Amino acid sequence: MFVPATLQDPRRETLTAAAFGDRPGLAAAELPAAADAYEHWLRAVVLGGQGYYAAARAELGRIRRTGRAPITLSLAASTEGSLLRQLGGHADAAAFDGRALAVIPFSSGADSVFAGALADPDVPTTTNGVPGTAEAAEFAEFATPPDRIDAVCDAMTGLAADAIGTGRLDLAWRLLHRVGGLAHGRPRALVRLHWVSAETALAAGRPDRARPHAETALALAEAGPSVRHRVKSALILAAVATASGDVDSAAELAAGVARGCTEHGLVPLAWACAMLRIGLGDQDAADESAACGELIARRGGRFRTSGPVRHGK
Repeated sequence: MFVPATLQDPRRETLTAAAFGDRPGLAAAELPAAADAYEHWLRAVVLGGQGYYAAARAELGRIRRTGRAPITLSLAASTEGSLLRQLGGHADAAAFDGRALAVIPFSSGADSVFAGALADPDVPTTTNGVPGTAEAAEFAEFATPPDRIDAVCDAMTGLAADAIGTGRLDLAWRLLHRVGGLAHGRPRALVRLHWVSAETALAAGRPDRARPHAETALALAEAGPSVRHRVKSALILAAVATASGDVDSAAELAAGVARGCTEHGLVPLAWACAMLRIGLGDQDAADESAACGELIARRGGRFRTSGPVRHGK
């Protein structure tokens, strides 16, 4: 679980800062060893963000072999799905995201609101048009421990992203509507909800619909501690600007993303940014894309398609 910083020991503080804070580029050799299953998950998030796919999968494997807490097992399964999806394996990712949802315990009565949000595809996702807009300034840190609802948001948002990759956009929207009934007040869940909502709208050829989601994701990320979330959110807004024909804004955003990726060692996002910049006519982007792809391959990642990767946690 996430523990408020005042209660964390230095090891967990370091892992949390690397996974969801200001140190996403912390070298793998400098990451503290994990003391429990949750810390193995934090290590997997960090390593995956740097493109160390084999090492991240090894951390998740340790959770599967030794973990007992359903929430941590669910988070680990969602992360495994995210790693597969990033490399183009959307159908295989859906199996892990489905598993992440299945391991969460339910109890009748006490979970009526929770279960209702899962069952009702018409739960509204918006407040004045976009969920979370008014909440963006409230989140200075990830202070809320991940609970069952956080894990369910991860799993269903992952399933929605899987559905994009398999061309099932109606299913993606239905899943995102359900997440919208659960995610308010949960900054990471909200950021991810808006990422995938923007991606779904882009896949449907609706950059106008994607823009408010991309802008809200960036506002939420900028109000929080996660450098990686800010970089990813800016990349999605750059993709929306590209699809909208706003080439100058897209190029400016992409240049900032590229700098952030270089500074913090976010190789998978650097690859995705380079792919976007190729489409914008950047003369250096093809070489950068090839270099990132080679580095990812050396770290255990193998792309299954030539399409854009998605980076979930």
